[in-house]
Amino acid sequence: MCGIIGYVGKEANALDVLLKGLSSLEYRGYDSVGVAMFDRMHRLSTVKCAGRVAELEKRVQGSGDSYCGIGHTRWATHGAPSDINSHPHGSANLQIVHNGIIENYACLKKELTELGYTFVSDTDTEVAAKLLDYYYMKRRGHFDAVCETIERLEGSYALAIVFADDSGTIYAARKDSPLIIGIGEDANYIASDITALLFKTRDYYSLEDGDIACVKADCISIYNKGIEVKREKQTAKWDHVAAEKGGYDHFMLKEIHEEPEAIIRTLRPRIKDMLPDFSADKLDEDALKRISRLHIVACGTAMHAGLIGKFMFEKYAGLPVSVEIASEFRYNDPIIDENDLVIIVSQSGETADSLAALRLAKEKGASTLGIVNVIGSTIANEAHSVLYTYAGPEIAVASTKAYSVQTSLLTLLAIRVSLLRSRIDEKEAREFTHELYVDAPRAIKEMLERASEIKALAGNFAKSEDLFFIGRGKDYYLSCEGSLKLKEISYIHSEAYAAGELKHGTISLIDDGVPVIALATESRLYGKMESNIREVKSRGAEVTLITNAESEFKSADHVIDILPISERLAFLPVATVLQLIAYFTSTERGCDVDKPRNLAKSVTVE
Repeated sequence: MCGIIGYVGKEANALDVLLKGLSSLEYRGYDSVGVAMFDRMHRLSTVKCAGRVAELEKRVQGSGDSYCGIGHTRWATHGAPSDINSHPHGSANLQIVHNGIIENYACLKKELTELGYTFVSDTDTEVAAKLLDYYYMKRRGHFDAVCETIERLEGSYALAIVFADDSGTIYAARKDSPLIIGIGEDANYIASDITALLFKTRDYYSLEDGDIACVKADCISIYNKGIEVKREKQTAKWDHVAAEKGGYDHFMLKEIHEEPEAIIRTLRPRIKDMLPDFSADKLDEDALKRISRLHIVACGTAMHAGLIGKFMFEKYAGLPVSVEIASEFRYNDPIIDENDLVIIVSQSGETADSLAALRLAKEKGASTLGIVNVIGSTIANEAHSVLYTYAGPEIAVASTKAYSVQTSLLTLLAIRVSLLRSRIDEKEAREFTHELYVDAPRAIKEMLERASEIKALAGNFAKSEDLFFIGRGKDYYLSCEGSLKLKEISYIHSEAYAAGELKHGTISLIDDGVPVIALATESRLYGKMESNIREVKSRGAEVTLITNAESEFKSADHVIDILPISERLAFLPVATVLQLIAYFTSTERGCDVDKPRNLAKSVTVE
């Protein structure tokens, strides 16, 4: 959510860099956009508007060359989307852009109003800007003014600042919201996400909490608590080509098609002699043996991946597992201790609620493991151990390949823990690993080749405003993710239910023509699922069944049969089918697939 880009250099036109960077950040979800930039006469100007980057491009036509500037895409928190509430905010002396939330903005605003400041927007960011102006006007100097300002701010922030009388410098500060410094030749950059900079550089420094950076065209200085510090240079593992559509109509479709390779890329470094091997990740296997309970904490799609992990760890490793929504975990006073392992799953590694849960788990003495996609992200840095999912950039707001690699990695870890705890032998572990590493990607590719078949069914779903998913066992967990994927990009009201719960109230919602998507991949539950399908059919539902055993079912109106694969891993190709259903239903309805309304990719506020 929200995006920041900044450029200071000697050659390129800053405006061109800002606009391209902002376009690269559109996937994060936003409702307004703006830039502040210096022209060749060292004059600072600001242009901003509600709407998309394309609207800003119209407004800045003819602006001329610039060599330094900052830009922002805003996802509204304080104040509705509007030209006035858009970033940057500031005064005649400075302009700032901000990701995060200033929690004490109300009392600061009251204080500043009493000092004679007036406010034109509803945002917390304008309060931070006016506070910075106050310290600047006290002749503190640019750096000292930034230091004094952030000392007063409570909450989370990534700030990029330019001063009208310091046209060759961008100041940056970070607390609980990601911010990086891109390293170029005769130019340097700032961004909330490396994706915004890939067309210019893959090298960057990741700021840590409390860091303040002074970024010039020929040097970068980073300070923490007034002392200059060094941060390790990092290099993104992908380039700008990986962050482009590559001939697909949408990023979401491209990323679904990348799932087989993403799974292989994530698992390959962790398999030796067809057995799970996490030695390169430096996992403490003695600690894994001693675990008495697992807690998997995450949000949204990552939480649904955790549910699959729960199934695998309980069934094969014999470990009790709780899966909790990160935003609830910290407020439920969870019962955890030093014998527990808390796994935090997050694609970005910056999800605010998940980060707060991680910190709480550490306070309570539990071991923590982060499963994230972004190297050097906050969760990766703060967890005791980390497993990276090598999914590459995921641009579409709706997560797809991240789910596939998260569930695959959790499954591989469950196999390893099962082996360590002598719940399975090496022979079964090798068979399981082979199915995961070889058979599952092959099954996903098979479903991708049948996309036209799935698209035809999606045309029927697109006409409905209500849709239900049902399943049992891990198929219910899959139903939850299928329902989320459909509702978030097609705007169809969709709910997932454990099929056995239908008779306890939900079946009252079934009426003539209501679509029901039923999942059935566990043989021990085929008979039960056939009965549940008949229950909704008898009340007028039109049922689409996704199964690995078509011959076991007689009642569904439509059937998608998946490639024969071990039923314990059938969830992977089924997940791909559910993603394709959501995608094609959304396109049929004319929705903005990659940037659904009101949603953001990386949720860095609570």
